[in-house]
Amino acid sequence: MKRLFDLVLALSVAAVLLVPVAIIALAVRLTSPGPALYWSDRVGRNNRIFKMPKFRSMRIGTPAVATHLLSDPKAYLTPIGPFLRKSSLDELPQLWSILMGDMSFVGPRPALFNQTDLIDLRTGHGVHLLVPGLTGWAQVNGRDELPIPVKVQFDAEYLQRRSLAFDIRILWLTFVKVLKRDGVTH
Repeated sequence: MKRLFDLVLALSVAAVLLVPVAIIALAVRLTSPGPALYWSDRVGRNNRIFKMPKFRSMRIGTPAVATHLLSDPKAYLTPIGPFLRKSSLDELPQLWSILMGDMSFVGPRPALFNQTDLIDLRTGHGVHLLVPGLTGWAQVNGRDELPIPVKVQFDAEYLQRRSLAFDIRILWLTFVKVLKRDGVTH
């Protein structure tokens, strides 16, 4: 049921956002050198690595680490990077990952391949068994502001409570958070 929900919603959203996605891609290309998309190695279900696309909000050559680990994250942002991140528009290409089955709309956010502390904690709580999501219970409860152990506690709670109704609630809360631009630190 969840996979069918993801496919129907992803195809519907992709159809509606086709023109805005093309405009964003063009804006990324016109405001900084390099491709419009950044393909990040992420950890998926069962700790399998997959390539996750995002609109590029960081300059070419930025180290592949979590943003909070950069000495000065703002120094790496492209001219439209702050806007893309605050509005979460950089996440739109992840519809591709949802269509491919690497991601779902709701689940724990996929860790970077080198976030071993997060990966190990999630594995210890059984969260690695879930398909990662575009949004999740941790995202609507703090997003970038949460320390890793707290984030994993929310992920583990999602594992226990997951249902279509809970996913719809998380999607609604995500929509509200994105409109308010809550929980984005960079």
